[in-house]
Amino acid sequence: MTIRIVVADDHPIVRAGIVGMLEDEDDLEVVGEAGNGEEAVALAAALSPDVVLMDLRMPVLDGVGATQQIAGARAAAGTGPRVMVLTTYETDADILRAVEAGATGYLLKDTPVDELLRGVRAAARGETVLAPSVVSRLVGSVRTTSERLTPRESEVLALVAEGKTNAEVARALFVSEATIKTHLIRVFNKLGVDDRTGAVTEARRQGWIS
Repeated sequence: MTIRIVVADDHPIVRAGIVGMLEDEDDLEVVGEAGNGEEAVALAAALSPDVVLMDLRMPVLDGVGATQQIAGARAAAGTGPRVMVLTTYETDADILRAVEAGATGYLLKDTPVDELLRGVRAAARGETVLAPSVVSRLVGSVRTTSERLTPRESEVLALVAEGKTNAEVARALFVSEATIKTHLIRVFNKLGVDDRTGAVTEARRQGWIS
């Protein structure tokens, strides 16, 4: 049985290399290519592939947003493509967001070819496929769930990273300055830092903000 695949990656050369590798296999067929998440969602609906190989950082709609839509459509219909993330990014935030969005697998682009091919076939069967480093990070994240930044905390810190004062952040989010200070205190505690600069640096390192 041939496994039908859509490859979503915004770098044409990288995408071409992935497509060529997959099409060398008799049981794998690339039926579509997408340069952004919105195209990936459209192709997943139109072509009914078995697997969507999804990059994370893409324009228009990122890989997490696209994964969420594809997985949501599958859950609603009871059938549809599985999403396997294939990316260079392995921060805790990237991994958690992708898995929570409904990705069946998460592999890195430096994965050996034979392991990637096995992963595609396993994803088509509905099996979970995770790179060893990703497994380790997920286990660590489960142990430190209380240390994860909330969406609001990430939003506050992203505005701080733009150089905004507490008052400016408060106005942007339509809350009081005291509320912003409370969020920042919690962020400092979670990230183990003492100031705004340290919080921004550590949050970027962990992938909570870009």
